Parts: sequence; structure tokens; C-alpha cells
Amino acid sequence: MAAMEEVVVEANWSIDRVYSFRSASRRSESAQVIPITTSPTSEDSNYHVTSAANWGGGELNPQDAWLPITESRNGNTFSATFLLLCSGIGIQALLLPVALATLGWAWGIICLSFAFTWQLYTIWLLVHLHESDSGTRYSRYLDLAMTAFGQKLGTFLALVPVMYLSAGTCVQLIILGGGTIKLFIKTVCNDGANCDAKSLTNVECFLVFMCLAIVVAQFPNLNSIAWVSLIGATTAIAYCTLIWALSIGKGRPNGTSYNPPEMDDEMDRFGGILNALGIIVLAFRGHNVVLEIQGTLPLSLKHQTHKPMWRGVTVSYLIIAMCLYPLAIAGFWAYGNKVPSSNGGLLIAMSKFHQHDTSKIVLGLIYVLVVINCISTFQIYSMIIFDKLETSYTIRKNKACARWLRTTFRLFFGGMTFFAAVTLPFLGSLAPLIGGLTLPLTYAYPCLMWIAIKKPKPKSVMWCINVGLGGLGLVLSALLVIAAAWNLASRGLHANFFNPSDLN
Repeated sequence: MAAMEEVVVEANWSIDRVYSFRSASRRSESAQVIPITTSPTSEDSNYHVTSAANWGGGELNPQDAWLPITESRNGNTFSATFLLLCSGIGIQALLLPVALATLGWAWGIICLSFAFTWQLYTIWLLVHLHESDSGTRYSRYLDLAMTAFGQKLGTFLALVPVMYLSAGTCVQLIILGGGTIKLFIKTVCNDGANCDAKSLTNVECFLVFMCLAIVVAQFPNLNSIAWVSLIGATTAIAYCTLIWALSIGKGRPNGTSYNPPEMDDEMDRFGGILNALGIIVLAFRGHNVVLEIQGTLPLSLKHQTHKPMWRGVTVSYLIIAMCLYPLAIAGFWAYGNKVPSSNGGLLIAMSKFHQHDTSKIVLGLIYVLVVINCISTFQIYSMIIFDKLETSYTIRKNKACARWLRTTFRLFFGGMTFFAAVTLPFLGSLAPLIGGLTLPLTYAYPCLMWIAIKKPKPKSVMWCINVGLGGLGLVLSALLVIAAAWNLASRGLHANFFNPSDLN
């Protein structure tokens, strides 16, 4: 600990996590990259100081060596690919046919392709913003936002959206995972023919899922769950492939139509188009964990992290595209405008239209794959919250969390998310509204942060692209929020507090 204190004194850091990038660049003599502490070398928590080349570059805070996101720097391209795949592909993609039902074949595919390219570009920006010119690493989205926009504005713009995209995603995973467990029980029991399909209530299914997720959540850091992410990515690819393949193989139900849903007036039609765009842009997730995943990669003076990270991004998003496009196209072809717009989308459509002519083993396998994927994805997004909780503790106590305290934090978070899932089982109905508020994290803020930090020449190509996309992202966010609020006002909200219902 004495060595660590010397580093803190020498660097003259405060407990604040971030300094402005502009001020850091002006302090050329005093803002050199400072060697910091590494992870514990033994169970007695002895720490030692290492060089920046061995550890992975300068850090914003010497306490980063104690925190779940940054305590392990032993990742590689493969581990980054697994984490990106598991965090980037998920059940939200099963709603894409709903968007095509409103937009039609041509505009639906065009909008999907544009959104895919746009979000891939913003990931490229984040990957190259991870390391500053001075060698400092920004291993958290919030840190980068505070550096680009200033401490107060950055916190205001990014803190709540990042926390919601992490904790909110975990709550939705509990709702979906628990609901899928209920579907699995119904399938196995054959609607009561083989066993009592009501043996577990929806709340109890939520609890089963939560217990499984918290058991897996005892891995110490983000890098250590790479193999869990491999399992999650594999199951996601498997159930996506099974769903679109079965949808084509079973044929179209009678009365399938590709006409847009009928609307009472032009305002409803406009709101429907905006909601369809919202489904497409919100199908891509994971930007709030990109910097964290890159933070698990080692850095040396000769080898920067953006090259292996970008290789991981390229491979993972190629696979994601191979899952999303077939789901959207095959799902719309098979069911047209019959795909439910509720949680589950194609999963519910397949259960509704093909439950009686599809093997129970196949349906049960799909449900199991979905549950495993939800548990695996839970680990990545919950790690952001664990990191935040432990950051607050280490700042106050100036020491790493003991193992029992780390376990307590995770049990506490599991209990809170379970309570939120039971209390707000209709959270998925609010996803368009809340998703619209958090959309700038994916589509706008990376562009604006590039301008604030890299300072491209005004009216240059990069300046124009980032200003244009950043502004478009903010406008789209506002329009999606307005459309979601309009739909809630006109159609109402089924607020079933403390009464989770089956997926349907």
C-alpha cells in the first residue's frame, strides 16, 4: 500500500475519476503516464508497482487495479470477440420483423442496413478513443464522456443512460429469462398432459432465473467471464438460426399478409413508422460496454489495443449481421404482420403458430438456449454495476473490496433487479420510450466525443460526418421519445405491478 500511496502523491490525483482531456494535454510536464498498481499477486492482497508497459498504459485512477472491469488485462482478440458477441446479439433482434411489417421490404432492409453501418462506425470511434494521445486509457464509457464534455455535463449526459442500459437490461433479461422458463415448463408438461404446468408461478420462474444468474455472477472480473460469453454467444447464434430456419421450414400460416397495419389517421401512421425505426436502431446494443471490453486487453508501447479490438469487432459484427438479417427477412416472410410486438417477437410467434406441429424437444431446446443466453448476457451488463458499486467503496476506503463484500454487492444487486422485475413486469412496454432517451449513447455521443477530443479541422470530412451523424442521432432520439409517448397516451399502458404475466 505504501508504494501505491507514493504513486498517488506523485501523480497528484484527486478522488475524481476524470480530468479534462484539454487540461491534461496542457500539463505536458506533470501529466505523463504514471505507472500504477496491478492486481493482487496473492491472497494476502499485497500489491506492487509495475511499469506502464507491463500493466497496460496509464490509468485515470490507481484504484482501477482493484475494480472488476480493469483488474485483469489478460484478454485477447478471442475473448473480446466472445464478449462483444454475447453483449451485442440478443432477444431484441426477434422484433425486427415487426419493423419490416410497417416499413415494407425495401425500406425495412434499407433502414436496417443504414442503422447497422451507423452503429458499426460509432463503435470504430469508441475503439480509437479508448487510448488518448498521452497514453491514458478510458476503460469506461462514463470516463470518456466526462473527458470529452467536462465532468458535470459528461455525468449528466452519460451516467443515467449507462446505468439504465446496464441495470435496465438486467431487469429485462430476468423478465424474459423467467418468462421463457415458464414457456419451457408448459412445453415439457404439454399443457398439463404430462405434469402440472402451473407448478411454478411467474414470480418463482423469475426467482429461479435470478438465482442461476447470481451464482454465475461470482466470477471476479470482466475478463474472467469471457468463456461464459462464448457459451452465451453460441446459444444466441443457435436459437436465432433455429428460429428463422423453422419459420421458413414450417411455411406461412393462413392469412399471412405483408400489408402495413391499418391506422386510424396519419398521426398514428407517422408514429408507427417512428416506432418501427426505433425497433431497428434499438436492435443494436452493447455500446455502453465496448470501452469496458477493450479495457480487458493488454497494452504495451509497441502494441496498442485498438488493432486486436477492431479485429474482434469485425468478426463479431459479421456474425451478428448473419443472425439479424435472416431473422428479419425470414421472420417477416413467414409471419408477415402477425408477429407480436410484445417481448419475444418471433419466439412467441413460433410458439403460437407452430406449437402443435413442431417437436417438443426442438421447442424446449430453443427455450433452454434463450435462458442460457440471458444468463450469460446478464453477467456482462451487471459487471458495469458491480464496478460502480466497488468504485464507490474503494474511493472511500482506499482499499480493495474483500471477497465477502464483493459477494454481498452482487447479492444485493441481484435482489434489487429481481424486485424491479417483479414490480415492473411491463418494463418492456416502456422500452421504446426509455430506449429513445438512451439512444444517443449509441448513435450520437461517440461522434460528438470524437470532435471534442480529436478536434478535426472544421468542415473536413471527419468533422462533417460526425457533426451530421451526431445531430441526426439527437433528432432521432427526440422523435422516438415523442412517438413512444404518443403511443402510450393513445393506447394506454397495462401497468401490471407485482403481477408478472406469461410471454404472449
